[in-house]
Amino acid sequence: MSDIVIRRMTAQDVKRVHEIEVNTFPKPWTEADFMREVTTNQCARYMVAEAEGQVIAYAGAWLILDEGHITNIAVDKAYRGQGIGRKVTEALLQYAANLGVQYLTLEVRRSNEVAQNLYKSLGFIKLGVRKKYYDDGEDALLMVVDHLPEADPDFEEAETVHE
Repeated sequence: MSDIVIRRMTAQDVKRVHEIEVNTFPKPWTEADFMREVTTNQCARYMVAEAEGQVIAYAGAWLILDEGHITNIAVDKAYRGQGIGRKVTEALLQYAANLGVQYLTLEVRRSNEVAQNLYKSLGFIKLGVRKKYYDDGEDALLMVVDHLPEADPDFEEAETVHE
């Protein structure tokens, strides 16, 4: 496999991201949901992992002032178990830190031990349980991380406004 490129998600990535979403989650977001995230939701930031010119994973969060909430993370089935979920999540954590975020939360299915182990290895801790959070009645674990990477002092978003 060629090198993995991690970059900010664009509108051109939405169709492929949606394909991964549909193949990952029982109640997937729509293409329109993702398009809104990258075109109109000013709080949303999404990263994609790309191999050989094709998006193979994504991770997104809503960032508001110094806090963030991870919305979804998924890896194409053919690329799971290769550390790509970790790479795209680390990139999202770095991006959030660069924007001044101090902590991030997320929900994860109680049964999804693979994801829980990834989050724990990245410094997330269990904060609580959201009973019957998912449509099928499964509980979600609420997790939080407040040890983010050091912010890059030279970081600047393309859409950053300078006065």
